[in-house]
Amino acid sequence: MSLSSSILRRLPAAGLIVAALGLAGCSQEKAEVVQEVLRPVKVVEIGEAQTSRQLDYSGSVRARTEMNLGFRIAGKVTERLVDVGQHVNAGDVLARIDPSDYELSVKSAQASLDAAERQVETVDLARKRAEQLYAKNFAPKSQLDQARLTYDQAVATRDSARSTLAQAQNQVQYADLKASKNGIVTAISADVGQVVGAGTPVMTVAIDGEKEVLIAVPETDIAGFRPGKEVRASFWSNEGLTLDGKVREVAGSADPQSRTFAVRVSLPNDPRVLLGMTANVEATVGSKQQLVSIPLTAMTEKNGKQIVWTVDRASDTVHPRPIKVANFTASGVAVADGLKQGDVVVAAGTQFMTENLKVKFSGDAQQSASAQDDVATTSSLH
Repeated sequence: MSLSSSILRRLPAAGLIVAALGLAGCSQEKAEVVQEVLRPVKVVEIGEAQTSRQLDYSGSVRARTEMNLGFRIAGKVTERLVDVGQHVNAGDVLARIDPSDYELSVKSAQASLDAAERQVETVDLARKRAEQLYAKNFAPKSQLDQARLTYDQAVATRDSARSTLAQAQNQVQYADLKASKNGIVTAISADVGQVVGAGTPVMTVAIDGEKEVLIAVPETDIAGFRPGKEVRASFWSNEGLTLDGKVREVAGSADPQSRTFAVRVSLPNDPRVLLGMTANVEATVGSKQQLVSIPLTAMTEKNGKQIVWTVDRASDTVHPRPIKVANFTASGVAVADGLKQGDVVVAAGTQFMTENLKVKFSGDAQQSASAQDDVATTSSLH
């Protein structure tokens, strides 16, 4: 056998070896490309559903009693002695109007009374004279009766003049607008130089004592508020201040524009609560639906529908699931339909989720979310 023939016989075997090595290299590259990527996620596990829900409404603190004060007589305001926010005591003069015309009325009434008293004195002498003449049979009975009638008329005129004088004197006193109770001036409706009518509100005074929060409740939730219902009030100005309140009054009809009902919540007396503060009123009401709570970050939208991404425990993959939202709270979402106890929901990073995406999470790091806790906590899973 020649050398060339030997070489030719060996070439196919060498080619097969090279081809086999090439295929092995391609298979290794594909294996590296197809390697699964597990995405770490944060999840919550849905807890037991509850039949109650938390309502949260904001309102302002106000005095239980506010008085709109006005002059009892008409006139021109000549002096204002207080400003908004000033504390006043019962009997303090708040404003004055010009009393000139009323002082003249007093003088006129006094003159009328003097004249009436002189008239009484005159007819009294005539009556006594008629009684003496009648006693001596020098005058008829009719003359005596006439004298007595004239005297009675004069006395009535004098009494009327006294009442007119007293009324005129009172009107002079009414020229001073006085506080009837201790309180704080919250509004001023008329100022110096303005002519006001009798009874026109000039100032508003919030009476010291019990305070309350006024909130507006929509008609969908008003059934959960009844007088005597216990609620909790917190305040924006002081995060550590929380008071137990009680519903005192519910409006009998809705506001025609906002379609909400005015609800007044009484607060215990606390010096830290000031008029005008913003307060949050939290109330627990019953719900016809069983609700579960999830973090707001767990909810997203797909094809115009609200969904969450649930985790299949068997395959560790995620799948979209439509949900029905009952309401939103300060820290989560109350879900009425679409989730049940034991479901595992992706709590963060929903924008990266796709159908059947493999995820990695630690079973001991799952957190429970239920309607009992408004805040559904999450933990980082790896």
